[in-house]
Amino acid sequence: MSSDGVNEGRRRFLTAATSVVGAAGAVGIAVPFVGSWNPSARAKAAGAPVKANISKIEPGQMITVEWRGKPVYVVRRTAETLANLRKMDALVADPDSLQPQQPAYVTNQSRAIREDLLVLLGLCTHLGCAPMYRPEVGAADLGGEEWQGGFFCPCHGSKFDLAGRVYKGVPAPTNLEVPPHSYDGDAILVIGVDQEA
Repeated sequence: MSSDGVNEGRRRFLTAATSVVGAAGAVGIAVPFVGSWNPSARAKAAGAPVKANISKIEPGQMITVEWRGKPVYVVRRTAETLANLRKMDALVADPDSLQPQQPAYVTNQSRAIREDLLVLLGLCTHLGCAPMYRPEVGAADLGGEEWQGGFFCPCHGSKFDLAGRVYKGVPAPTNLEVPPHSYDGDAILVIGVDQEA
């Protein structure tokens, strides 16, 4: 034993206490750091499915729903609108929707699960502007008799029919995108959840 007055018991206690405090400090620093790797509640909510009540949308009317910070257009189409889609095949660049801007379950002429309801991302495929809903048939400023209603992008003049199919000869390269969606009964649209096959 050394005789220089060092208390070994006290030394062990101080070493242990310092180690415990150091470990607690390391955990205190590590927990928030590791926690920052997890997505925030806001980020989780941004990717969460969105439900919209579609029961009050009148024929010919459009509503806009926000999903993942993007506008989603929901249009209730009329029987006349659906009949006019057949007339558009020669005017649109991808009439059969062969390019993948939609889930496989809506690769049809109407690009919809339910023919009367069109669900599209409201972003032009050229540079991301928001196309305007122009349902009137024969609008002189959009081509007269060829215009059967649809969407017009005011930024650079791209046009889309009422299935979101892009016209030939416009800046937008592809059809408007159809987001994953499904229905919860007749009145609720769920955007962000794929329709089960």
